[in-house]
Amino acid sequence: MIKQYKPSAAFVGASWATLITGILAYMVGLWNAAMQLNEKGYYFTVLMYGLFSAVTLQKVVRDRQEGIRVTGLFFGISWFSTVLSVLLLSVGLWNATLTLSEKGFYAMSFVLALFSAVAVQKNVRDLGDDSSAG
Repeated sequence: MIKQYKPSAAFVGASWATLITGILAYMVGLWNAAMQLNEKGYYFTVLMYGLFSAVTLQKVVRDRQEGIRVTGLFFGISWFSTVLSVLLLSVGLWNATLTLSEKGFYAMSFVLALFSAVAVQKNVRDLGDDSSAG
């Protein structure tokens, strides 16, 4: 088995800071957006779905890497959900009547939040795993 190392406090802090920054930036953008409530709800739901699917994907990939049984169906659904959340955001932004800078803002804060959610999940799991000590 591969020796596991605990993440540093700096990495844990940076992961949480980027997750909070990505989510807050996205939410502030939605709050200030001149769009209907149903559109805001769509983008909010895509963010929540994306965060959940990215964390789930990170977990099943790592479980498989560590020899923990994960069904092929669940593994596939995890990948599909993560890709689907990105596609849903992309289609929404492509068809939105937003400026290119607004579209870029949503895309970048979404990607930042998803990536940092994976890092936070990794840290939570590494810090909670007592088998990696020593």
